[in-house]
Amino acid sequence: MNISSSNNFQLYGFNNLTKSLSFNMYDICFTKTKEEREAYIQYIDEQYNADRLTKILTEVTHIIGAHILNVAKQDYDPQGASVTILVSEGPVDNPSSETFSESPGPLPELVVAALDKSHITVHTYPEYHPDDGISTFRADIDVSTCGEISPLKALNYLIHQFDADIMTIDYRVRGFTRDVSGYKLFIDHDINSIQNYIPQKIKDMYQMIDVNVFQENIFHTKCKLKQFNLDNYLFGYTKEKLDADEISQIEEKVKYEMDEIFYGKNLWNGPDVEDIDG
Repeated sequence: MNISSSNNFQLYGFNNLTKSLSFNMYDICFTKTKEEREAYIQYIDEQYNADRLTKILTEVTHIIGAHILNVAKQDYDPQGASVTILVSEGPVDNPSSETFSESPGPLPELVVAALDKSHITVHTYPEYHPDDGISTFRADIDVSTCGEISPLKALNYLIHQFDADIMTIDYRVRGFTRDVSGYKLFIDHDINSIQNYIPQKIKDMYQMIDVNVFQENIFHTKCKLKQFNLDNYLFGYTKEKLDADEISQIEEKVKYEMDEIFYGKNLWNGPDVEDIDG
């Protein structure tokens, strides 16, 4: 099915398709002492508090051309935040051809289309390993829409808002809609891979795996940073302050953590390294 603004189908009633994007990102940090761990968690809570997350989700609504109906936000004690936005918009008379193409979506200064109704949520999960020195920040963002534009058009912007070591992205189209002749449409745009909605510059930075179920309109992509610089995983200092053995042990622990998250399972044959205590 090749759909564009020039051959757009006419629907019977409104669009009943539900398109859902789940964007999960992870930031990994080695925190050697309790004080470092607490400082990292505090830093994450300040960087991604409810107010900033609300601004990010507001830009997402602009990208998908929606109007905000309601915002519910909450900062949690001791850490974490949540934001839920309900949005609504009427159908588009002349949607852009970009609406239907497999291509990265715009950044906030551009709006390409609008949709009927939607909700957008974000939840954050700062956490740490009690013994191993690993702290992890996870943000889960869900964009669910009913309308002409796919929420995948917001993916490019979301990636730019988070400094992610690991990304797990899911996209699913559910239900069906009908054209004026009664013909069922189980998807209203072409898609072969979520990767086609990610700019090449970003794709070059990550190792990527696809798991797609085309007949069910289910798409899954996992991403892990290719380049590893230990300084990016230390909080408040650089590896110049560590000896060679400490560098080797910490690198192994951080890489092991990233692999477990990327592959989604415990790797029982992991590194046999001693705990590094402050």
